[in-house]
Amino acid sequence: MLYVVAWPVLAEADDTALRRLRAQYHPREADLIGPHFTLVFGADASEEARLCRALEDITARPFWFMLDRLVRHDMTPPSRSAYLYAVPADGEAELTQLHETLNPTPGPETFEPHITLGLFGHAAEAEQIARIVQRQHLPMRGRVEELALLRRDGDRLDTLASVRLTA
Repeated sequence: MLYVVAWPVLAEADDTALRRLRAQYHPREADLIGPHFTLVFGADASEEARLCRALEDITARPFWFMLDRLVRHDMTPPSRSAYLYAVPADGEAELTQLHETLNPTPGPETFEPHITLGLFGHAAEAEQIARIVQRQHLPMRGRVEELALLRRDGDRLDTLASVRLTA
């Protein structure tokens, strides 16, 4: 499966906080990849050439974002689990534009830029952690300067291409 991600550049304390949260509440993924915004979700390997070309053609400039709120995404019943996401106010439009550029055909779900903080067994647990994180860590400001095309094969993640956004 292929993914395109935007790498956030954060202050050291904010980067450390996000990495710790992911390590504690999303350990399977945290060991594989650090904080990121996913712009292309699980594309087929046959899309590699198209995605490489699309990345080469990106004309976006680096941009600032601010993570200022948390969103709980409950899984479809009968599961009681929930994801917890940090979502940007500033930078949302730029991330959405990049997503639309890289995904010419809209997907089944509405795109909402986010950084996944964790997966919880119960929605109430996610809500409790959200209150703590909101109080202790938000807002966080950062910058997106680079995008990468990644290939995931089980527990392995390889970078196939990357592009720096230019002014």
